[in-house]
Amino acid sequence: MEKDLRFKWATEDLYKTCEDWEKDFKAVAGKLDFSAYKGKLGDKNSLKEYLSASEKVSRALEKLYLFAHMRHDENTKDSLFDSMLNRVMSVFVKFESETSFVVPELTSLDESVLKSYIEDEELKDYDYALKCILKDKPHVLSESEEKLLSFSSEALSSFQDIFSKIDNADLPLKSFRYNGKTYPLSHGYYGVYMHDSDRNLRKKAFKTYYKAYTSLINVISATYYGNVKKDAFYAKAKKYPSALAAAVAREDVPVSVYKNLIKSVHKALPVLHEYMKEKKSCLNYDKMYCYDIYVPTVADAELKMEYDDAYELVIKGLSPLGKEYGKLLKKAHDERWLDVYESDGKRSGAYSTGVYDSHPYVLLNYQKTTHDVFTIAHEMGHSIHSYFSQNTQPYPKADYKIFVAEVASTVNEVLLIKYLLKEEKDVKMKKYLLSYLMEMIRTTLFRQTKFAEFEEYAHASVEKGMPLTVENMCKYYLKLHRKYYGKALTSSSEIKYEWARIPHFYTAFYVYKYATGIISALSIADRILTEGDKAVKEYFAFLSSGSSAGPVELLKIAGVDLTTEKPFVNAFKVFEDALEEFKKL
Repeated sequence: MEKDLRFKWATEDLYKTCEDWEKDFKAVAGKLDFSAYKGKLGDKNSLKEYLSASEKVSRALEKLYLFAHMRHDENTKDSLFDSMLNRVMSVFVKFESETSFVVPELTSLDESVLKSYIEDEELKDYDYALKCILKDKPHVLSESEEKLLSFSSEALSSFQDIFSKIDNADLPLKSFRYNGKTYPLSHGYYGVYMHDSDRNLRKKAFKTYYKAYTSLINVISATYYGNVKKDAFYAKAKKYPSALAAAVAREDVPVSVYKNLIKSVHKALPVLHEYMKEKKSCLNYDKMYCYDIYVPTVADAELKMEYDDAYELVIKGLSPLGKEYGKLLKKAHDERWLDVYESDGKRSGAYSTGVYDSHPYVLLNYQKTTHDVFTIAHEMGHSIHSYFSQNTQPYPKADYKIFVAEVASTVNEVLLIKYLLKEEKDVKMKKYLLSYLMEMIRTTLFRQTKFAEFEEYAHASVEKGMPLTVENMCKYYLKLHRKYYGKALTSSSEIKYEWARIPHFYTAFYVYKYATGIISALSIADRILTEGDKAVKEYFAFLSSGSSAGPVELLKIAGVDLTTEKPFVNAFKVFEDALEEFKKL
């Protein structure tokens, strides 16, 4: 495939050679003993010394990991980089083990000591981390109880691994025959088939795919039930009122944000029902089934362009963010932050990565499709968010929370699609772009909230002493699915099992962040396009904030308050306006 060096990421910015990597690896591997600080963190000077020493090791390990990880993903067949990655991961585990005493010891300190540390100017880089420790204090148990819980975690963390093995190794995904031809079936192929224009092929793939899950539904149900009971156990042991409260507390997010999301989406379901009705009409179906909803509403329309042209389009589309942002995008392109094309052994998909002591990097597998043009904008959103945070915040505050991780990437996608809609003159292409926007909102906002509502039901049921069975989970999920999609969609009987194939459910209360992320992004993009420089300045302040405070508070800098209805109303207005424009064309 593409050999041109300018399309390969500049890993030499991290280490010129593997020998240089080895030197740093050997040096840091000998600096993992922090036992001298154990029992002494109640003394400010000892704490300062520990924080300085551990930060140096942490930063060195992150750089070592990044190089090995990136070189491994360039070619997953190369055993050298596989070995390097495993070695550095092993040292990371040891580092975490050697420093595991720190948080329990700090939490055990008197509240007045922690408050004095928070207010101390010499510890200001750690004030937010210390505030989180203070907030967590009521949920920290005695040393012996915490030790017992840590022993239990290895056994109780196996449910995710069990599901992963079921989903990736044991699931009987058999190829199927259609029109005299054999079609292979995998998770990847299933996604391709659901977008195929041949309706009978979609139906066959859909039914074959779900048949694999129903054949193992009892073991999947028992695995998920075990995972939910695990969540409920830890929440109760840690004195949280619920598993939901425990999960959101880990990211310093109030439960009210989760509740507000579901309540607000319920109010907006009529516009989703209207969209489904319009899609059914466009597809000209008497009945629209679950295997129909991913097929493009507007066929034979696609952005097809070379990578450099696509990148230039992204720069133009993001011009409302100003010259500084545009220069950073060009810098990333010219200084080879991106690994662009597919190659033998290269990891699939796309992601943004980086550490405090490097510029960000982006892995792509670029093809000439609309999706891949938007992927450039999306991943560069992540990267420039990291760039701002790392160049503004001290190391302890530079890494932003997962709760806000999808905001900047989605802002970029929304700004790009708004630009394309403004510039596009061809009616068919304009309808395609509007349908692309609506599908993004449907799948990221409505669908993920439906998942979040199911998770809340599952955990609340267990916390009330009600067992989770195949029957009650399927019944609730089908009811939920019909509630979200309305009468325009005829629910295929298999869809009641959809909950059984969602890997994210094994990291409880994670998916709602996709929904709050796009809601935040739609509001921010709207402000940028209507208010200009003021909104851009405030958005940049948010991008530069890292984890200097709680994520919900930091979003307020950019004008988004997720504890109110306003950002939700704004997001649904974008969806409604796109639908109305689509109907008029």
